[in-house]
Amino acid sequence: MTVSCRRATTDDVGSLYDIIQSYAEKGIMLPRSKEALARQIDTFVIAEYEGQFVGCGSLFRLGQDLVEIRSLGVTDGYKGQGIGRKLVTFLTDEAREQRIPKIMALTYEVAFFEKIGFTVVPKEIFPEKVWTDCVNCKKQNNCDEIAVLKRLD
Repeated sequence: MTVSCRRATTDDVGSLYDIIQSYAEKGIMLPRSKEALARQIDTFVIAEYEGQFVGCGSLFRLGQDLVEIRSLGVTDGYKGQGIGRKLVTFLTDEAREQRIPKIMALTYEVAFFEKIGFTVVPKEIFPEKVWTDCVNCKKQNNCDEIAVLKRLD
């Protein structure tokens, strides 16, 4: 299976919205409006298989030395085939190119991130995340996601 990753374009907003919404309805990803996705399109990466959208992820800058992988998802029927790993590798390479030494994520899929070099860390070491997204999350006072970090320096 040959999956390619590329930067998202405005033509991808509908597909991005659909996959993110499917995860958000399950309570495992923050929802994003189509308008927000269009504004942040330059932060997204798309995975494609034979020209078909099969996954996405985003790299969001939280500070001078920290970026977050967020909105990482793979469409049903394509999970477990290395697409998530390919997306994270693409996003990690992008962080390296930008000379950002730390990359983090909040996740329920800890084992996935550990297999690709991330380690579990306390969420509290990321005040940047708390003030950008967590303040708007309905799970703010009862967050059950796990923070993972990878140092790139």
